[in-house]
Amino acid sequence: MFSWVSKDAKRKKEPELFQTVSDGLRKLYRTKLLPLEETYRFHEFHSPALEDADFDNKPMVLLVGQYSTGKTTFIRHLMEQDFPGMRIGPEPTTDSFIAVMHGDQEGIIPGNALVVDPKKPFRKLNAFGNAFLNRFMCAQIPNPVLESISIIDTPGILSGEKQRISRGYDFAAVLEWFAERVDRIILLFDAHKLDISDEFSEVIKGLKNHEDKIRVVLNKADQIETQQLMRVYGALMWSLGKIINTPEVVRVYIGSFWSHPLLIPDNRKLFEAEEQDLFKDIQGLPRNAALRKLNDLIKRARLAKVHAHIISSLKKEMPNVFGKDNKKKELINNLQEIYHKIEKEQQISPGDFPNIKKMQELLVGQDFTKFQPLKPKLMDTVDDMLKSDIAHLMTMVRQEEAAMPSQSVKGGAFEGTMNGPFGHGYGEGAGEGIDDVEWVVAKDKPTYDEIFYTLSPVNGKVTGASAKKEMVKSKLPNVVLGKIWKLADVDKDGFLDDEEFALANHLIKVKLEGHELPADLPSHLVPPSKRGTLA
Repeated sequence: MFSWVSKDAKRKKEPELFQTVSDGLRKLYRTKLLPLEETYRFHEFHSPALEDADFDNKPMVLLVGQYSTGKTTFIRHLMEQDFPGMRIGPEPTTDSFIAVMHGDQEGIIPGNALVVDPKKPFRKLNAFGNAFLNRFMCAQIPNPVLESISIIDTPGILSGEKQRISRGYDFAAVLEWFAERVDRIILLFDAHKLDISDEFSEVIKGLKNHEDKIRVVLNKADQIETQQLMRVYGALMWSLGKIINTPEVVRVYIGSFWSHPLLIPDNRKLFEAEEQDLFKDIQGLPRNAALRKLNDLIKRARLAKVHAHIISSLKKEMPNVFGKDNKKKELINNLQEIYHKIEKEQQISPGDFPNIKKMQELLVGQDFTKFQPLKPKLMDTVDDMLKSDIAHLMTMVRQEEAAMPSQSVKGGAFEGTMNGPFGHGYGEGAGEGIDDVEWVVAKDKPTYDEIFYTLSPVNGKVTGASAKKEMVKSKLPNVVLGKIWKLADVDKDGFLDDEEFALANHLIKVKLEGHELPADLPSHLVPPSKRGTLA
């Protein structure tokens, strides 16, 4: 009896099965989220509908900054190769959006042709018109870096109202469109030009809700002295703090991202470490691409639900016959009250609501009588997607990551410091003496021997208790000293001979100088008398 009820309930509880995460996201969007978006005109207010290419495309990196901050040079530095349409100079040179993508042959695809290509994720940019499309192109080039990621170069941001008007298209809106779809947003600043123009400030504010994608690069830092660099860094953090309203401090990478010699090499080690951190962040994008797309779909679904509540609430308040225009103006003016009402009734976080000023502007041109009332079935479908299907896709994301652990960006500048003596930290810390014939600890061993023989060794060895009394003088935590003991006790007999004791002191020195300890003892640090005995 009532068997159809149990079947329907079962169907809702069981998540759908998909071959890949991208396939799952595409199907969930088409069947469960898109109907809600179309019913409540989501695309007219927020973001165009997603297409297949949005789910299948490679991770994208968006570069944003004022003119002459080194955006194009940064791309050239990553790829170690020029690309079609590239122009570099101290004046505002890049006047177009250039999507630098992989291609078998070098060439340029103009904007109007690019937005009709179903294999490229740019079809919806057609809405910004010819003024934008004439300033948009795709530079295709056979480069190993571009096999894993695509890079979007943008026009340099200028100050003043004239430049903003003369573009002929909504620059901030275009950047916001890209921000929704890219995996990483890199804001570049010149160490000599920290002033943030009105347009740049507007652009950064437009990146709200994408703070997790933003990384900041303080470029050309080799051109100023250390003391001045500290002041510049502090001023940049202060300026960003006023624009990016988040409690977390945004990550800033300091360096000189090009292949020229450093003008002031005092901070070379800092620049190397920062470059490696930024490269690791970019290299991890292909591995995390599926998770990013999943996260973006969740954010989109939450916004679509809130939007549906707003539109249906406005529809509910409209009169059937007379006074429609006056009521429309009243509802737009009182939109904040409607937000509060929905927030309380639906238990929705204030941070999930769209920008009220932008929403009011868009509502002016809408016919409220054509809005749809709330349809619980559509809302339940999206809720079911978020609760059940998304959880299943999360499991698939981890499985895909485990199956492809080596997914990372390769080639170009990413290969330059991976191996050999110019790798970051090579020959430093625990790596010191890696290429030496002599044991690196030997040069300080006479000093360590003097201490060793004061500990009254028995049969040429000191006990753990005796060694501990000396090792704790370093004031390092017991956790660190315990690791040093394990590394130094090469033969694992619970005692230290003179070579092992010297090794322990060498590792203490390494840690005190600010370097990390190795997980396993490198072969060049193994005491000479133990090298033949270890398997």
